[in-house]
Amino acid sequence: MTVSATSFREGMSCLGAAVSLITSGGPEGRHGMTASAVCSITDSPPTLLVCVNQKNRSHDVFNGNGNLCVNVLAGRHVALADIFAGRGDTTRFETGNWMTLETGAPVLADAVAAFDCRIMERRAIGSHSVFYARVVGLLTSAQAAETVIWFDRRYHPLKAAVSEQSSLA
Repeated sequence: MTVSATSFREGMSCLGAAVSLITSGGPEGRHGMTASAVCSITDSPPTLLVCVNQKNRSHDVFNGNGNLCVNVLAGRHVALADIFAGRGDTTRFETGNWMTLETGAPVLADAVAAFDCRIMERRAIGSHSVFYARVVGLLTSAQAAETVIWFDRRYHPLKAAVSEQSSLA
């Protein structure tokens, strides 16, 4: 059985995934994109994988800079996610409060979590590259009780459920 690209994309729309801004800074400049193709590989050493279309301008910037930051978003960041996805009139990095940690990649100061990474390896698979990235800096938010996922081709803000025991304490 052959699975067409169209039917594969339709099936993938049923797989909810966290929304992140993937950013990079360095000799190739500062750039970023919205992504949901991020996954933890291991916690020892802390390593993530990030999948990026090779035709996306961010791909060459990430590769040239050798770093990236996975900025995990909350519901309050949906407009920013659209800007970094190329929808909207605002230039990336004009919106939001940005800082850096270890690598020089832009870090969204109020991200739910920000994983500052050095790229260790890149592998091309079809139209995309898989970046294997070692986490060298981490920022977590006190407001981490919410996130946003991409599901059915739309953003869905999620808040953590409060257990009965927590609410009684």
